Amino acid sequence: MGTALKRLAVGGDTLGYPHTAAVKGAAEMLRELRPRAGRSRWRAFYRREEGELVVAAIGPEAQVNRRGFERAVRTALERLAEDRRLCAEAKAKAEDGSDGEALDR
Repeated sequence: MGTALKRLAVGGDTLGYPHTAAVKGAAEMLRELRPRAGRSRWRAFYRREEGELVVAAIGPEAQVNRRGFERAVRTALERLAEDRRLCAEAKAKAEDGSDGEALDR
């Protein structure tokens, strides 16, 4: 998995099939990193968020363990949604100059 993640970091969106593929049936856009050109039993689930590649979960390959694969996809989507929510909150605080605490005068 380490070598595949390094290739993803270097190749980014240009790293295509069989090394990466879209996750079919996912509620939102999500990609799977396929180590060893798809011959590995493991997948890393990721997508680009605000210019950064974010790996949100690692799980089994679908043909090896369908339920584990689906659980990893759900986990990745939940983590990405939480990350977006936290980033939006931080951005809103930065724009209004607040850090969320009252100023001491």
